[in-house]
Amino acid sequence: MKTVREIANEIIVREGGYVNDPDDPGGATNFGVTIHTMRRLGMDLDRDGDVDARDVRALTKDQAVDIFIRHYFEQPRIRLLPPAMHSTVFDMYVNAGSNAVKILQRLMAEFQEPVIVDGVLGPQTAGAVERIYERAGEFLVDAYGIARRNYYFRIADRRHASRKFARTRAGGKGGWIKRAEEFIRPEFHMSDAEFRQRVAAWG
Repeated sequence: MKTVREIANEIIVREGGYVNDPDDPGGATNFGVTIHTMRRLGMDLDRDGDVDARDVRALTKDQAVDIFIRHYFEQPRIRLLPPAMHSTVFDMYVNAGSNAVKILQRLMAEFQEPVIVDGVLGPQTAGAVERIYERAGEFLVDAYGIARRNYYFRIADRRHASRKFARTRAGGKGGWIKRAEEFIRPEFHMSDAEFRQRVAAWG
């Protein structure tokens, strides 16, 4: 089983380096760490009295890994989940914050283990996930990955500017969809035809 630091380093690779896409609500981002996160943590790296894009550019990979482990794995208590769920929930927490836990909590109802959907990973949610994993095993990991994929689709359905993250200019699967499917076994990936049908209404 991968260590938390190994998982965090894999997330860094997925996130890539510095970007500042006007269509991304996260704003200036480096290695997946947004300017909003750095402001919340008071990371004035150039010590000029504010946290701006220059500070985001100055962030190192090691600093990003430490932020992920402390604030996106340990603080939300992802360690309470079965180890097989760590990679996908941790990755999604970096990408979507507490929505990662809400997706998991909503999924519990589909397995007849309803819990409060509050984005907080506590004993009730962790216990439900453990019981389901004992019964379903890797199918729970797949189900969560599929729920992640559907979450991205819903964002793109509602927000035109976000569609470029879910669909490439050539019409294929975009980064969001590919990212979700990294955590889904191949037999549950969407075919190209299924993907095109799902996004056809986007025009």
